[in-house]
Amino acid sequence: MIQTIDFFPPIVDDPYEFGQIAAANSISDVYAMGGEPKTALNLLCVAESMSKDVIRAILAGGADKAMEAGVIIAGGHSIEDPEPKYGMAVTGYAHPDQVRTNSGAKEGDLIILTKALGSGILTTALGADLLDKETEKLVIKTMAHLNKYAAEAMQTLSPSACTDVTGFGLLGHLAEMATGSDLSATVISQNVPLLNHAIAFAKDGIIPGGAYRNRDFLKDSIEISNEAKREIVDILFDPQTSGGLLIAISEKDADTLLKRLEGAGESGVVIGQFKQRSSHAVYVK
Repeated sequence: MIQTIDFFPPIVDDPYEFGQIAAANSISDVYAMGGEPKTALNLLCVAESMSKDVIRAILAGGADKAMEAGVIIAGGHSIEDPEPKYGMAVTGYAHPDQVRTNSGAKEGDLIILTKALGSGILTTALGADLLDKETEKLVIKTMAHLNKYAAEAMQTLSPSACTDVTGFGLLGHLAEMATGSDLSATVISQNVPLLNHAIAFAKDGIIPGGAYRNRDFLKDSIEISNEAKREIVDILFDPQTSGGLLIAISEKDADTLLKRLEGAGESGVVIGQFKQRSSHAVYVK
């Protein structure tokens, strides 16, 4: 049995889209651990100013995303709160031999990322009314997309380790994976997939506070090459909402996984490799 919980305030204006994103984010940890989500409980904080139509739209977005995932919403709990919030407590199952952790990577494993980065920067720009409609649709679509299909692609290939990229940013989650596996990871920053316009906003300093907190927390764990562009490094620290899977897999299976991801309509990019443990958890080139 795998149990996980997550909820947060709205990051987009449309309540239905917010419900979808929050549900996809809540369900993601089950996929990252190699499990199949089965049931969920809604967690809803309702502001006094919220109309019933808005509340229904949030719950409808969550219900539709849960249905896509094959998850039954079995109930939930709501309270009054000045700041609205929504998410889920999710239960899934996996065979013990198929459970994936974030601490089993092996030396020589390649590192594959399945979603482009930059959602924290773009939603910060959205909050400042700086996003064009096309980019807004892209980031919402990316955040609402389930990791279900990427998880299915990797399932029979026995990846060594897996996690999803969320609030600690790519480098935070990768450092945790490297440390737990007693290895170091090298990231080729130019290989990391980025959402459209994320670099431009990073150059302009449109960066969420969480990225600076991530950088400060990881200052002793990360070594950054002078060759790495500052704006790309900023995005590597960017906290993600409903980010992609970060997969450690042997070189012999990596090509098969990439082809499966492509066949499922998913993205998948090799962004680095695990090496023997050295002085830092992650090296960014």
